Amino acid sequence: MHYHISVPDPQSRFLRITYTIPEIQSDHIEIQLPSWRPGRYEIQNFAKNIQFIEAISAAGHKLPIHKVTKDRWQVGTSGEKEVQIRYSYFASIQNAGSSYVDEELWYLNFINFCMYTEGRISEPYTVALELPDGYQIACGLPAAGMNVLAARDFYQLVDSPLLASESLQKCEYHVRGVHFKIWMHGNLKPNWRRIERDFRRFSREQIAMMQEFPENDYHFLNLILPNAFYHGVEHQNSTMIVLGPDDEGEGLYSDLLGVSSHELFHTWNIIRIRPAELLPYDFTKENYFRTCFVAEGCTTYYGDLFLRRAGVLNEEAYVKELQVYMKRHFESSAHAAQSLTDSSFDLWLDGYEKGIPNRKVSVYHKGALVSLILDLYLRKKTNHAKSLDDVMRLLWVRFGKPFVGYTLEDYISIVEEVAGGEIGWYWQECIFSAEPLENRLNEALAFVGLQMSVFSNGNVQLNIHDDFKAKLQRDKWLGTLQVLTVEEEEE
Repeated sequence: MHYHISVPDPQSRFLRITYTIPEIQSDHIEIQLPSWRPGRYEIQNFAKNIQFIEAISAAGHKLPIHKVTKDRWQVGTSGEKEVQIRYSYFASIQNAGSSYVDEELWYLNFINFCMYTEGRISEPYTVALELPDGYQIACGLPAAGMNVLAARDFYQLVDSPLLASESLQKCEYHVRGVHFKIWMHGNLKPNWRRIERDFRRFSREQIAMMQEFPENDYHFLNLILPNAFYHGVEHQNSTMIVLGPDDEGEGLYSDLLGVSSHELFHTWNIIRIRPAELLPYDFTKENYFRTCFVAEGCTTYYGDLFLRRAGVLNEEAYVKELQVYMKRHFESSAHAAQSLTDSSFDLWLDGYEKGIPNRKVSVYHKGALVSLILDLYLRKKTNHAKSLDDVMRLLWVRFGKPFVGYTLEDYISIVEEVAGGEIGWYWQECIFSAEPLENRLNEALAFVGLQMSVFSNGNVQLNIHDDFKAKLQRDKWLGTLQVLTVEEEEE
């Protein structure tokens, strides 16, 4: 399977695509364009951006092609061994899950516009890019020639976004044998020394906790815009991040650290530790699942926690970050009718929209808060001998590393194994119902010397108790896990 992509007129924002399908053995084939993308669990109907489409034989003759669904086509191939599907795609949006081209940038998410042939989704794919001279490519896919990329199957292809430009900037570092690259495109002059130091720290901390990394290399792909923006999407060995404005202030840098740490942890949690309902992805329809509070909630909780453990954030800065998602939860959905599991299921309905009042909760914000409750409960019960860290490692060893999907029941079983018994109160009050969280949160926070006050307008204030016992418990909770080699110490 092969794709050829060109941009004859960058100002038009149109990609021109040729999809070559070899070794045809039937009198018709069906080709499918995905209707959604991993990391965003809603139907997005990418087919609406296709301007025209045609099917051409190896001899250059037009073949019959017609739609059978909104994003699926049937092609008549009687007597043909190879056909080309030629079409154009409008690439004009700059968020972390879209595609965009202009005179100086190609930003491609292959999931938006690449099709697969029914029954052949697991075959290898190559992509040839007709790039302008001098363009550099930033992508997690391996090179297979000049401006040619290779994927072992369609799943890898569409989980590997790409930036290409003459003005890409980058820095590189290594942690525990993993090669990391940080790519930047935008009107800014990065402080690479500071960026490399802080990224190296939280990368080390994550690998120290999970004890290994799933990939040999990893790419942080950053598109920095002049306008305010914040969005990141996880991928197999990369993340696509879009941030702004490009004023190079502390706000931009804080956002860069926060979203990068979050997305890196997704390399384990969702890319490999994946709900059974999403394995494999079915790109033709909704893939309903009830455990996004694990996939996104745990990841949101750990994103900032790793920054604190790694010394990138101090204790005061970390407490402020806790306040942020507490405020977001209590301000918008403290009285919501749905549970976390119901809101996870309904991501496919309206999970990324504001929605009607007091209906749903955020799997990110409430999910992070219930992860905090569970972590501190386990630590208090075992005097820090067990924690949510142990839960995540068991999920990795039993489900992520062998790449078999876990169920909600699997998650409950692992948590209670770590806890040493049933914790029915947690599932009933925090996960399966819409019970308010204030009491359980303050019960958990008291163990580490924190107290939360929620005001009538949804504002949250966290107070810190500095007595010796509370400080000791906080240090055990927030302290580093990494054990550095001599070489890493010198870095």
